[in-house]
Amino acid sequence: MISAAIFDLDGTLLNTLGDLAFAVNFALAERGLPLHEPDAYRLFVGDGMETMVKRAAPDGTGPDILAALVSRVKAIYNECWARTTLPYEGIAAMLDELSRTMPLAVLSNKPHAFTVGMVRHFFPEQRFSIVQGSPPGKVAKPDPQLALGIAAQWRVPASAVMFLGDSKTDMKTAVAANMLPVGVLWGFRGREELEAHGARILLNHPSEISMILQG
Repeated sequence: MISAAIFDLDGTLLNTLGDLAFAVNFALAERGLPLHEPDAYRLFVGDGMETMVKRAAPDGTGPDILAALVSRVKAIYNECWARTTLPYEGIAAMLDELSRTMPLAVLSNKPHAFTVGMVRHFFPEQRFSIVQGSPPGKVAKPDPQLALGIAAQWRVPASAVMFLGDSKTDMKTAVAANMLPVGVLWGFRGREELEAHGARILLNHPSEISMILQG
């Protein structure tokens, strides 16, 4: 019986792709480096800012340039994160339905303070009892430590928690934590990646959450 839910943020609750692509492309353009179509960032995101910038930068980019790009992207994104970002269609109704019967949490690889700020901005009704980003110098997904910590705060067995996300990082986190891996197909990655990394349920639309609640 599922009695709690943890959500990824980017590509699961929020469509952040346009603003992330804008920030990285802006920083690349300042240095005269090649840009990418926004859709290409579907394969760059999901493992933190540093990894996203490394994937977007040309092969062979040195560590000093990468560090400077990461710093610049963070500064740009701090200004543009709400430029086009919005919750996916159907997310609000799904959260309303779930929050009537179980505690909800957000677990993101974004920095913790930034994650909290975004959730407060886009979900002001605060349906989430726990909002957890990546603490400085601490583990991040797919390490299961933070997910297990959330379950422990709820005093809920990990096996009674469903973990919803759009990438292999999220599915690997759920599997490692012995939670139910639920892949969402409205996000940044595809069915093949989610199934290959352990998704046991795939949702085409947030309204399909009723399927899980009904067993």
